[in-house]
Amino acid sequence: MKNCILESLNQSNEMLSTFIGNPSSIDSIEDAAKIIIESLKSGNSIYSCGNGGSMSDAMHFAEELSGRYRNNRAGLSAAAISDPGHITCVANDFGYEFIFSRYLEANAKEHDCLLAISTSGSSKNVLKAAEFAKANGIKVISLTGPSETELGLLADVDIYAGQSEYADRVQEIHIKVIHILIELVEREIFPENY
Repeated sequence: MKNCILESLNQSNEMLSTFIGNPSSIDSIEDAAKIIIESLKSGNSIYSCGNGGSMSDAMHFAEELSGRYRNNRAGLSAAAISDPGHITCVANDFGYEFIFSRYLEANAKEHDCLLAISTSGSSKNVLKAAEFAKANGIKVISLTGPSETELGLLADVDIYAGQSEYADRVQEIHIKVIHILIELVEREIFPENY
C-alpha cells in the first residue's frame, strides 16, 4: 500500500513540476486572471461549467468568488452552471450537449466571462458553451489537459495542465490553478485582505 501512495504522490509531483516548468502556464494564468478581474470590475459576471469532477471544480470556483476565499469581503458575481432542474430540462428537451450553452443564452451578457473546464478538451456540451460565448462577446478561459485541444483553440486563454493517462492528475493541476486565479482576483479587487 505504501508503494501505491508514494507512486501517486510522485506522479502528482512530476505533473506539477512539468506544469511549473512550462513558461506558458504562468503567462496563461496571469492572462486569465486579468480577464476575470476586468470583467468583474466592469460589473459583469463570471460563469463556469464542466462535467463530473470538472463540474465540481466549476462549482468550487464560483462559490469561492461569490462567497469568500480566505478572508471576508464583498461577494463577486459568479455562478456555476450546475442547477439540476435546468440541466435535466434542457437535456430532455434539447439534448445534453446544450445544457451549458442554453444557460448562457438565458443569463449571460456581452463582456461576461466563461471558465470552461474539460480534462479532455473535447466535451461537446462545454464546446457548445464556448462557441456560444465566443459568438456573443463573452470571454472564454479554458482549463484543459493536453495542449491545442478543440476547446483550448476556441478559448481566449487556454490553461492546459499537460498530457496524462488519467484525468485525476489533470484535475489536480486544475484545482491549483483555480485557487491561484481566485487569489489573484482577491489581491486585485480587495488588496486590503492581503
